[in-house]
Parts: sequence; C-alpha cells; structure tokens
Amino acid sequence: MGTPKDALVCGAGGFIGGHLVKKLKKEGYWVRGVDLKLPEFSETEADDFVIGDLRNPQVCRKVTDRPFDEVYQLAADMGGAGFIFTGEHDSEVMHNSAMINLNMVDICSKMRVKKMFYSSSACIYPEYNQTDADNPKCSEESVYPAAPDSEYGWEKLFSERMYLAYYRNAGLEVRIARFHNIFGPEGTWQGGREKAPAAFCRKIAETPDGGEIEMWGDGKQTRSFLYIDECLEGVRRLMDSDFTGPVNIGSEEMITINGLAEMIMGIAGKSISIKHIKGPLGVRGRNSDNKLINEKLGWKPSLSLEVGLEHTYKWINKQVQRASSAGHISIKTTEDSKGLGKTPSADILPAGNK
Repeated sequence: MGTPKDALVCGAGGFIGGHLVKKLKKEGYWVRGVDLKLPEFSETEADDFVIGDLRNPQVCRKVTDRPFDEVYQLAADMGGAGFIFTGEHDSEVMHNSAMINLNMVDICSKMRVKKMFYSSSACIYPEYNQTDADNPKCSEESVYPAAPDSEYGWEKLFSERMYLAYYRNAGLEVRIARFHNIFGPEGTWQGGREKAPAAFCRKIAETPDGGEIEMWGDGKQTRSFLYIDECLEGVRRLMDSDFTGPVNIGSEEMITINGLAEMIMGIAGKSISIKHIKGPLGVRGRNSDNKLINEKLGWKPSLSLEVGLEHTYKWINKQVQRASSAGHISIKTTEDSKGLGKTPSADILPAGNK
C-alpha cells in the first residue's frame, strides 16, 4: 500500500480546519493538527494534535518537524461582521494573523514542505466594486487597485503576496484560495464571532413562532454562502492541481440577508418578523465569481444554499435546545472567545488523548 501522505493542518481546532482533518483522514492521510484549542464540538480525528500558539516561532518549528507532503494554513484571528467591522480589533487581527503567516511560510520553506495551502478571503476585494448589491464584482483579477473594506482584508492581501513571493524566490509550492462565507455544522454559533448563517440559525431557533429578531441594516445587502463540504472539495482539488491561484472558492448563489433569514425561517417552519437596526455591515454586495476555478479545476458547487442551511439549522437548533434544557444559553464574550491572549507551549496530544 505504501506510506500514506502526511499533512499538517494549522487551525485544526477551528470550524474549517476540524472538518478538513476529517476529510484528510478519510483519504488515508497521516494528519497532525495544531491550534490554541481542540475542536469545540467533536473529537479531533488527527493522529496527533498540538496545543500551541503559531505566533510563537518555536511552536512553528516544533510542529513543522519534517518536510510534510502538505501543509494547510487556516489559522487566523477572525470572526463575523460584529468583530471585524467595528474597528476595535484591527491591530490585534492584523498582528496575530500576520505573525502566524510570517512564521509558517518561512519554516515551511526552510523545511522543504512539498506543498502549502493558504486560506485567503473574499474580504480582500475592493469596496468600490461592491457598492451595488445586485452587481458586485469579485473576479480574481479585480483585486487591484487594492481597497479592502477591513484591516482583516488588508492582512489577507499582504499574506497572499508574501506566499507568492516565497513561491517565486524560495521555490515553495503554494496554493491560494479566497474563501467566500463558508458555513455548516460545528461552526461558531454564538459569542460575537459567528457568521451570518449561524447567527440567524441561532436567533430563529431561540425565537418562538410569531416573535421578532434583530438584523443589522436594511437586509438588502447581498452575499453568497458556501457549505463546508463544498469548500473542502474545492480545496482538495486545488491542492491536487498544478494551479497556484489565487482562486475563489465560493458559491454564485447570491441572496439578500433578508432572504437568508427568510429561508432559515422556512426551514424552521416559523413566521418571525425582522427588526432592522444599526450595526456593522461590510460591503453592500458580494458574490463569488467562479469562472476561473471552473476553467482551471473543472469545479463548481453542487449543493444548494437551502440544503446546506437545512443541515446547519438542524445542528444549531440542537445546540440551542441543549443549552436551553440546561437552564441557560451560554454566550461567550468576544474577549473570552478570542483565545489569543495567551501563548501556550506546544503540547502534543497523541491519538487516544483527543
């Protein structure tokens, strides 16, 4: 059978990283995960798991102890609109994520890692191309002249350029994808860092039929959302290809935020009114442009938004009911959920201690 490929997943305690570990294990990989924490909602399937802070170069050197076949760099300081667009966390978001990327790309280059994936974001696209909710422009080449609407987006754009510089100057094989609003079960659903699909699933699950939920803005802003399984299929196809990227990994099924909430209400079988309030919004319109990924990789999403939301609502509703039956909904503060204030040592948890 031969020796299985080995992979390092940075950010393996998070939503996308946790799912990626499971997918790689199903494909026969030996997998090491690293993060500040273990996955919150299920046991990790990694062969070993390192609890460590990738802002610390010593941790990066410890986890990258071999020329891995594949490294997936998903670790970042991030969250939903309530975290990214307030302006209160800009310096820490840029510092923390940049430090992780600076450390990891350098050590992977020195260790002669065979291939490295970097998860960029649709947040890098210029705000001036996303003012029309009905006709946003997010094709890959439209990123310049650069004008992201958040410091999170600026850091992602800087890191893209850094990975490409290591590709040109050091021969590090990199693959770069720009994620567009990935959602699904086992993602953050409360505490201030959850994305829109999870936030509305939670609000609607908590609200009785005939009740009311709040929404930032008029709800006419548009987005597209990609289910986690589709995202991972795109990532694996990119890694197995000879295409460096950057390339969008997202859905072209654009919907208003009002429409998103109404779709979830339909799934829940509830009629709930929406109270529009002031709050951070981001760009007016954003939608993945999948022309390039279809051309280069022959890929496009096959799962509808509604089906993905059905899976997600079912899972979040269970979390809400479980918390409710325990007598409370445990809402973490943004500070508590951030988890980047400490610099733990790199402790390896072997299989069986997950």
